[in-house]
Amino acid sequence: MPNYDYHCSECGHKSEIFQKITDQPIAICPSCKKSTLKRGPGGGIGLAFKGSGFYITDYNTEPKSNENKEPPSKGCSDCSCGKNP
Repeated sequence: MPNYDYHCSECGHKSEIFQKITDQPIAICPSCKKSTLKRGPGGGIGLAFKGSGFYITDYNTEPKSNENKEPPSKGCSDCSCGKNP
């Protein structure tokens, strides 16, 4: 739910009210009790990114560790496996 800034054009009263997006704007000024309260743009809502994929470190271009790579073959000289260098 976002915060909305309200300003009374009659008495100049300013307030910030936390309400749902679907709620109707408040029209009655709490200070002068006239229906001259106008809703302006609010500060919006805070966002919380959870999980992976939101940070620069999640998109690192360097290859990861050699966990899934096959170790280099050393070759053998006494068998016919085909790995003899």
